[in-house]
This record gives sequence, structure tokens and C-alpha cells, in this order.
Amino acid sequence: MQKFPLEYKLKALYMKHLIIGGVAGGATAAARIRRADEQAEIVMIEKGKYISYANCGLPYYIGGTIAEREKLFVQTPESFGRRFNIDVRVENEATAIDTAAKTVTVRRRDGSEYTETYDRLLLSPGAVPVRPPLPGIDLEGIFTLRNVADTDRIKTYLDTHSVREAVVVGGGFIGLEMAENLHAAGARVSVVEMAQQVMAPVDFSIASHVHSELMGQGVDLYLGKGVARFEQADGRLAVCLATGERIAADLVLLSIGVRPATELAASAGIALGSRGIRVDSYLQTSAPDVYAVGDAIEFAHPLTGQPWLNYLANPANRQGRIVADNMVFGNHTEYEGAIGTSIAKVFDLTVGSTGLPAKRLKQEGIDYRSSITCSPSHAGYYPGSFMLTTKLTFDPVSGKLYGAQCVGHEGVDKRIDEAALVIKQGGTVDDLIRLEHTYAPPFSSAKDPIAIAGYTARNIISGAMPIVWWREIDALDRSQVTLVDVRTPEEYALGTLRGAVNIPLDDLRERLGEIPADRPVVLFCAVGLRGYLAQRILMGRGFKDVRNLSGGYKTYQLATQPVVNSRSGACGAAENCGTLLPPATGAPQPGIIRVDACGLQCPGPIMKLKQAVDSMAEGDCVEVTATDAGFPRDARAWCASTGNSVEAAHAEGGRHTVIIRKGAPQAPVAAAAGERNKTFIMFSDDLDRALGTFVLANGAAATGRKVSIFFTFWGLNVIKKEHKPAVRKDIFGRMFSWMLPSDSRRLKLSKMSMLSIGDRMMRYIMRSKNIYSLEEMRRQALDNGVEFIACQMSMDMMGIVQEELLDGVTIGGVATYMERAEQANVNLFI
Repeated sequence: MQKFPLEYKLKALYMKHLIIGGVAGGATAAARIRRADEQAEIVMIEKGKYISYANCGLPYYIGGTIAEREKLFVQTPESFGRRFNIDVRVENEATAIDTAAKTVTVRRRDGSEYTETYDRLLLSPGAVPVRPPLPGIDLEGIFTLRNVADTDRIKTYLDTHSVREAVVVGGGFIGLEMAENLHAAGARVSVVEMAQQVMAPVDFSIASHVHSELMGQGVDLYLGKGVARFEQADGRLAVCLATGERIAADLVLLSIGVRPATELAASAGIALGSRGIRVDSYLQTSAPDVYAVGDAIEFAHPLTGQPWLNYLANPANRQGRIVADNMVFGNHTEYEGAIGTSIAKVFDLTVGSTGLPAKRLKQEGIDYRSSITCSPSHAGYYPGSFMLTTKLTFDPVSGKLYGAQCVGHEGVDKRIDEAALVIKQGGTVDDLIRLEHTYAPPFSSAKDPIAIAGYTARNIISGAMPIVWWREIDALDRSQVTLVDVRTPEEYALGTLRGAVNIPLDDLRERLGEIPADRPVVLFCAVGLRGYLAQRILMGRGFKDVRNLSGGYKTYQLATQPVVNSRSGACGAAENCGTLLPPATGAPQPGIIRVDACGLQCPGPIMKLKQAVDSMAEGDCVEVTATDAGFPRDARAWCASTGNSVEAAHAEGGRHTVIIRKGAPQAPVAAAAGERNKTFIMFSDDLDRALGTFVLANGAAATGRKVSIFFTFWGLNVIKKEHKPAVRKDIFGRMFSWMLPSDSRRLKLSKMSMLSIGDRMMRYIMRSKNIYSLEEMRRQALDNGVEFIACQMSMDMMGIVQEELLDGVTIGGVATYMERAEQANVNLFI
């Protein structure tokens, strides 16, 4: 127990403490006050029916993971009051504070009011969910989740209604946890997020792992899209997006965010900051003897010095303990602030974050560097090893650690907690290296993932490993830079960066003559390690400008993956597909070959698959299980190029199982006599030609044929987003943007446009005659499974990046089109 001077103890005698708010910080403070002062009078006022409950467990009760409702409650009002001798008054709401008279006005459930006095007052009012004033937001079936009452309403609705489809608005921690639990309850789930990524505390490169996991579990993503309104028809809801899209739903959960409950403090004249209640280092407000903790306060961030809001349970409970000592003994203990250490489970994936991500550092104007590393959670040769991807942000000179993010299936919490300790102590990336870890094969590796991250960051600072980021790859001038893929030929065949040459690491010294020494070189492998080794070879042989792709091709592949929703039809090119096939409907035959590739990094699982298939007879099956999340995508791409077939695939507990049937030796692809697929080359951006293309494409798709549209040159304007994110472009890209139509609504007729008068007339006539608009036809085509392929060469020439194109568009080249054309009996150039 902390010791205090005698004068503080004397002041504590017979004091009356009034606490407003009985969850987290408030309950912790009340219990701590009692432990510090057995004689004090303690009154706790709570507006709701419950105190000291597990907020973070609410989504898991809704989904059925927590079966018994009673387990959500740490204490009942009665048990808490009896154990700590506290006067607990639930369903009592504080409505006014008189800081001069030291009184609080309280309203009972029946509406009657009374006045309560205090010597010291603690405000722990928490935060309230944001409900924007959107049309239809009060319709039945639209919920927020913040407390037990919200949970009971949602649970009752699920039990009394047939909820086949659910929409979660907001991709934060609670939103994604609810998406998982609504999925577990049997609903088809869609997540709508106004930002370009889910999970705001992490950078896009880490969030892309979550995007892949959500799509793999069948959750539809609508990123970079806001909700315009809600509608109801035929007993169902419709979530109407600002883009014009409509998502049918039987239940909608709003998880847009929360705001601190500051109204009571403000009305009492207590000073507010930019958003929350302002407190000093002792957690005291501007009013004498009035303190505040939890979600309602703002406090300086230890790294930036700027006030911020921190909606996390751990800091709230720590604040409750500190403020209790200060209320009892006087201002003696200071609060150091929180850096935002958080973690979440998203289906089989775990995501953790602490400190400041790169995007926040950029906003604050703080110079930084960052690194991405991929390491097994424990020794790869011991069963059950999963890959961890770790991103660090740090000072480019001193190495001071600013932030850490980690994503994987196990061991994320341990590494984030270690990084959080270093950050709060003002440590550097070298402190991550100096951490002494317990080591045994089931728990870690001799070089722990967080130590590997520290070593990598130190190499970046020292100049031993100059890097290039995935965001910079597509902007590289291929005519001025040499891209070298140092992976194996088998990996290279599954997909690589545009324009890259393949020189495997082990062949590099013998093939140095193939790499120009007078121009920059960018090296890459799967996750970055082989790229670094190749970099050291080249730099040791006199190459001057050599950079390694941080995080490797896997990071680039995940970060640039298209969002492919089940509502939009089948996926495009196999190598870009982020979703899994349905689980196998029946058990494979007893003689199936089973291969355990768990713990192996790419290309390990593919190599084991190839070895097994080489030893099999045609028609035999092999079942491969791997912990590499990219293995299902790689397996499909491998099968497409080798003539084998993926029979089924599913994921459970972070293990990905794929069943492959060996096919006949692959012969050159030729169009079958009975093939009736259709392909279109959309070269024009004329409104009438675009309309004709989609009329034909939808008609062909309606007959069950596979339809592909290859958008090249001016045709790319047909598939541009109306609301595009800001992207960096060179001068030529900006010139094309100025001169070309910004989206499909700016297209003109090939004839009779007449300064756009004819264009508007055509759209008016179509509306009056109930003919679908171009944008509606385009959406129907995607919904009908029509494949949209954007020409990579045309995009590069015109400075168009994938983020500017519609979701669901895949990127391809002439080989991609020729493959589709050879399998079609109709090929049209429009």
C-alpha cells in the first residue's frame, strides 16, 4: 500500500465522496477510496440499472460466445454496496452540479428529485454513441451498442426476428466485433466505413490484413463510403449510401463512434477542452474538489503533448485508482497519460496497436521512419506457428519508438505489451533488441518477432537497409528503375510486380551482370528478409542505389487487393481473389494425401503442394493445411497455371485447408468448339457506346455466360469512381485528370452532344422511359458477375491508380485479355 504523510491521512477522516458514474473508472475509484479510508461516506450515483459490468464482453454475449448474461457483471449494485460499504443508487441521474455550494441535483427513476452534498466529487459519466441526424435513423431495427440495455434490446430483436442480413455502420473495434458476432448468429454481414480502411488506430498496411480476413469470412466491405439515409419497405431496412448503392438489411448496428458526455460538467461551469472535460495531472477539473476520469476527459498524449480522448478500459481503471488516492489524501499522485494500447479479435485474426501510427505522426508533422517485418509467432518447426506482421514507427535519428502495430493469429498481445512498455518509458528501437525473452519452441523463437522488428528498424536508421514502401511501388518509373524479384521461380510464377525480373537470391552472385549498375535497383521477396540479404550482396559489390521493399511482396499484395464482395458477383482473376471457396460438402476419400504445411512461410506451402502433386496420379486429391494466410490465393493461382483444380477450401482457427485434385498435364489453351463466353474491349468513353456495352454485357450474363470487359485507354473513364480518394500524381497524371472526364456522369455522346445539351437530354429521356442509367447498368453488370479488367499499361500512361476505379475492378494486361478471348466465341471492340 502506498504511504502518505500524516497530514493527508488526517484530512481524509470523515469525508464524503460523491461519485457520478458506476462503470469502469467510477467503480474502481469507489472501491479504492474504501480501501484507503474505512470511515469515509461514499455515495455512487448511476443513471443505468447496472454497475461494474464488462462493456467489452457485450458483443460476445450477443453472438453467443458468452452464453450466460450474468457473467457480464463483475458486481451487482447490492453485492458491491455490501462488500465496500458504499451507498449505490442505480437509476438515479445527476442533472445539475453547484460547485460553490458543493451539491448535486439528482433525479430518481419516478421523476422526483433530491439534492446530495459532497466534500469531493468524481465525474465518470463516460461517452455516448454518435447518432447522426440521418433520415430514417430512428426506424425499428437500427441499434447502437454501449451498455447492457442496448445489448438486451439487440438480443431480444435477434430472438424475435428473422435476421438474415445485417449491416454494421462503422469499422472500429466494436463494429468489427459485432460483425463477427452477428455472423456467428447466422446473419450475412456487411460493414460500411467512411474511411478507406477499418480500424482507425492502425495504418492501412496493417488494416489490409483485416480486410482480407473479413472478405475471407464472407463479410462484405463498403470502404470509403458514407450513409445518406435509411429506408424501410416490406418489413425490411435499406441502408442507402451516398454513392447510390443500397444494402438490404434486417438489422443495422450503428458503430460510428462515441462522444464524451460533458453536458453535466459544462452546465456547472467546469472547463472543457477541445472535446472533453479538462483535467490536470492529478485528474482534478477546474472546479475545487471536483475530479474526472474515463471516456469523458481529455489528457495530454505523452508523445505529442496534445490533448486527446482515449476510450479504453485500462487507462480508465488506472485513472480511477489514482484519483481515489488524490480524493482521499489530497493531490499527491500524478497521472502520466495513456498512449492508446489496444487489441481486438476479428474472426481468427488478432490486431494490436500502441503509440502513434504513421498516419498520426504525419498529421502531427513529426518526422519519422517505419518498418514492417514478418516473423513466426514461435519456432516454425514446432506445430501451430503463425506469422506475425509487425510495423514500427520511430525517430529517424535517435530511434525513439513512437508506435507499434501487430497482426496475426497468436502472440500479438505479448509483442504489443512489450512495445507499449518501451514507449511509455521513452525508449528506442534498441530497447526492443535488448529485451530478454523467455524462449522455448512452443512460445517464441531464439530471435523473438519484436527483437527482429527492432533489428530491422536499427538497420533502416543506420543506412544498412534503405527501403521503399508499397505505396511508392506503382509510382516508380520502370524505364529508370530495375525491379528484381529474388524469390524462387515458383513464387515468381504465382505473381510479381509489374516489370520485375526474377533472379533468385541463391543465384544472385552468378547473375550480377544482368542488373544495371548505373540505375536504381529495387529488390523484393515475400516478406523482406531475402530482399535484405540480396541488398547487402549488391551494396557489397559496389551498387550505389539499392532499396528493399519493406514487408515484401505480401505486404504490397495485401495492401493493393481489390475489395470483392459476394453481392458483386464472382471474383476476377484468381490471383487477386481475396475470398475463400466454400467448405467441402463431404469428406474426401480415405486415400487422400494430407500435407501439413503449418508454420511454413511462402513458398514453403506451395513447394510442399507441388511435391505432393508430382507424386500423385491423375484424379487423386491432396489436402494441404497451412498457417500462411496467403496460401489459398497462391494455391488457386498455382492450380490455374498447372491444370490442377481446387476442390474446396476453408479456414478455421487461423489454419487454411485447401483440397486440390490433380488434373491432366496442361496443354496449350484453345477455344473449345462449344465455348460461348463473351469478351468486350471498352476503348471509348462515349456515353452511347458505354450504354451499348453494358446492355450487351448484362444480356450475355443473364444467359449464364462468363462475360469480361477489358477497359483500355479512354474506356477507363467509364469505371472511375464518382467520389475518388486523393492520390499523388506526377505532372502528366494531373494533366490527364484535368483533360479527361472525372467519372461516368461526365461522359458525352459521340454525336449530338451539343455542348452537353444532348447528353443531359439522353439521360432525361432514359429516366422518363424507366430505362436504367449508365451507372445502374454498370452496377447490375458487377452484380451479375461481369468481370471488369482495367488495362495496366493504359493506367500507367494516363496516371490512373486503382484507388480511383470502382470497387471490384481487377487489374490486368494483354495476357489476361487474351486468355479470356481464347475462351470466348464473341469478342467485340467498342
